[in-house]
Amino acid sequence: MNLFTHFMHLLGSGAAAYYSASQIRDRKTRPNVLAGFQLAESGSVPFLEALSQRAASEGDTWLAEKLAKHASDEKRHGQIFAHALKQLDKQVIDFKSLPKKTDEKKSQQNRSPFFAAYFEGYSQEQLKPDAIDWNVFMASTYILELDASKDFRRMALVLPDDNPSDRNLKLGMLSIATDETGHAAYLYEAMMRRMPALEVQKLTTEWRTRKVNALLAMVGGILQRNGNTPSLVQDAAPTENEPELIVA
Repeated sequence: MNLFTHFMHLLGSGAAAYYSASQIRDRKTRPNVLAGFQLAESGSVPFLEALSQRAASEGDTWLAEKLAKHASDEKRHGQIFAHALKQLDKQVIDFKSLPKKTDEKKSQQNRSPFFAAYFEGYSQEQLKPDAIDWNVFMASTYILELDASKDFRRMALVLPDDNPSDRNLKLGMLSIATDETGHAAYLYEAMMRRMPALEVQKLTTEWRTRKVNALLAMVGGILQRNGNTPSLVQDAAPTENEPELIVA
């Protein structure tokens, strides 16, 4: 990674960390952050499960097992965030109940500036689990998981300890951070099994640069919206005597 990319990585990561930490610490904005994490973590499960099946069919049992564990972890992460939302009497909005949009309009509205920049040059077809290049998947996901492990830890540490729900969320996010570190480790090992160390370095540097560009696109999107984001939550009926979620 060259000096400019490293500087922009630090700048972009710092800005994103400050924004996400302030959003999750504030109880007014926390539900939307939790809902976004729940959707992202739970939404990745079918993709990872399909990749696990593909790896198994290709005879790579080691990778198939790692991907299956990854999918299981992401499912648990989604449950942690769903539980935290319930503690706030909120739940992820039922998108099926919303008015249907045309495919083109829906695609435009759902397009993430971050992922559009991160996967620039790749079509949706190329990113499907049955078609994605293994090197693309491993390197792109390695960078995301490595950074997520740090991001979740930072966010956990800004949460207060003055009530049980906040403490439980903190513990949950710290356990997620540990899982993400493990995911990054197996993905790096998977790349090292497939190519020389120099090629791994070149590939991860490319995706680090893409991540920098994606962060800048995300920050630009936030500034354009003046910090406003679409609501991802709706009120949920309070649940009495609900047991605490086991996070480890």
